[in-house]
Amino acid sequence: MSARLILVASACAALCSCSHPPPVAGDAAQGQATFRANCAICHNADSRDRKVGPGLKSLFQRAPEASIRAKIDHGGNGMPPFAGALTPPEKDDLIAYLRTL
Repeated sequence: MSARLILVASACAALCSCSHPPPVAGDAAQGQATFRANCAICHNADSRDRKVGPGLKSLFQRAPEASIRAKIDHGGNGMPPFAGALTPPEKDDLIAYLRTL
């Protein structure tokens, strides 16, 4: 194979890998149950209207996943931390559900 062909093949592979988002871990249906049990008392899922905390509709259009996970783990601005209250799989499920809002 020529160096040029290898370069083109590498570029195509890189473009293909970037065009598809990585698979989402977690089960959104389970995450909805986790949300109802732990979050719904303070957050609306179906709007951006404030309850006690902000509404979470379109949350992933407003914040990156790392920030959302940090807020879940550490809380802040009146929100309690959930690092010890939710297991890592429960957090993955919750994140999967929040992505659907």
